Amino acid sequence: MSFFPKISFQHEVEEYLAKVFRNKELVTALGTQEAESKYQALLSHLSHPPGFTTVRVNTHLASVEQVKKLLFEEVQKQFKGLCVPVLEHPKLQDILLIPVIGPRQDLKKHESEVIVGAQCGYAVLRGAHVYVPGIISTSRFMKAGDVVSVYLDVEGKCKRGAKEFEGLKVFLGNGISERSRSEIFGSGGPLNGMGVRMTEPVYLSPSFDNVLPSHLFLQNLPSVLVSHILNPQPGERILDMCAAPGGKTTHLATLMHDQGEVVAMDKISNKVKKIKQNAELLQLNCIKAFCYDGTKALSFEKREDEQGGPPFLPESFDRILLDAPCSGMGQRPNMASSLTLKEVTSYQPLQRKLFTVAVKLLKPGGVLVYSTCTITLAENEEQVAWALKTFPCLQLQPQEPHIGGGGMRGAGLSLDQLKLLQRFDPSAVTLQGMDINSLQGSREDDLISLANKDCIGFFIAKFIKSNSK
Repeated sequence: MSFFPKISFQHEVEEYLAKVFRNKELVTALGTQEAESKYQALLSHLSHPPGFTTVRVNTHLASVEQVKKLLFEEVQKQFKGLCVPVLEHPKLQDILLIPVIGPRQDLKKHESEVIVGAQCGYAVLRGAHVYVPGIISTSRFMKAGDVVSVYLDVEGKCKRGAKEFEGLKVFLGNGISERSRSEIFGSGGPLNGMGVRMTEPVYLSPSFDNVLPSHLFLQNLPSVLVSHILNPQPGERILDMCAAPGGKTTHLATLMHDQGEVVAMDKISNKVKKIKQNAELLQLNCIKAFCYDGTKALSFEKREDEQGGPPFLPESFDRILLDAPCSGMGQRPNMASSLTLKEVTSYQPLQRKLFTVAVKLLKPGGVLVYSTCTITLAENEEQVAWALKTFPCLQLQPQEPHIGGGGMRGAGLSLDQLKLLQRFDPSAVTLQGMDINSLQGSREDDLISLANKDCIGFFIAKFIKSNSK
């Protein structure tokens, strides 16, 4: 069941992706019809939000049981008594899962409309309220306190301050306006703060505005999994090469019981500031964050630097996480991508530069985990094939826990190698939605199994560096 239109891409990107998902190796294994069916399902799934909200508990400050109890009370309050469970994951024991109710198809649409931009709209589909900076247009006479219907401008064609919009828009639900039109678009400049408090969203997910901020961290399920696969140990020196906004960095520090050192790098200063803020909020002291370009993080000369910052000497780290910059085409929901083919294909060489530095910075016997939140072969399985050929010191390793699917055919990897990879493919489940009745009749094991599949598109590979040079 597809509630929203399939994701749309630029024509050249669409052609490129079609070739990727109809590659000879894949079609030979699955058959033309099955390969095509999976690809079309993927395009539908990407425009819808994942079926579960995933929350990582900061076990440095609180137990999972404590946070689960508090979160259940909060969800009950927000959902006005609807009995939506908060589930513990048997293999990822520091996360909690909340099923998303929707899409709700019986909501009445109101005359007064608010049009929001893409990022704001996608946040609303995952439980957020509408904040003023995300509002592009409102009906002519909208006042604070009005009941309004909120729509997403799919193609980004609505002009700021327009009084009506007839372009392609998608209904996100209803809410109460917190501001008048004149306040939002008045001459006093852009306002911050809440613009619309969502009361009837199409997808019912909890809002996490100021909810247990030091005790939990909103993260997608595969993003939490990555840190468990790296499996950092207390006392080790860990590098998170492309770390912003710090979800994985703080998770690594928590798994190490805040003992050892987690070096986090990002080349954008505001993002590094965010990493530091998150570390402080979660009360983690072993994190050192630096504004630095990961492709330049290797040096062969020892420096006298009290901060211990980049660049680093070869073989400086016990484990390295390279959650690489990528085309991000696994993110959900996403109804229209503006990426050009040049942009999509620009990531592979950058990822290889970062990977080369990572291999050199890793100690012999050390572990390197490579991950992306995209769906292409070029940024995922092709990178693994290239890495194994380029660096004979690297060996693919089994991943624990292994809850995603194997790698995708098309990069020339063997079946045994593909089984060692994890690819989260949103098309792996039927797009069915969840209502309160079907939720009450579901077994917990079945819900966990669904959560493992109905998430963002993601890829993980784990390597070990052999001791022989």
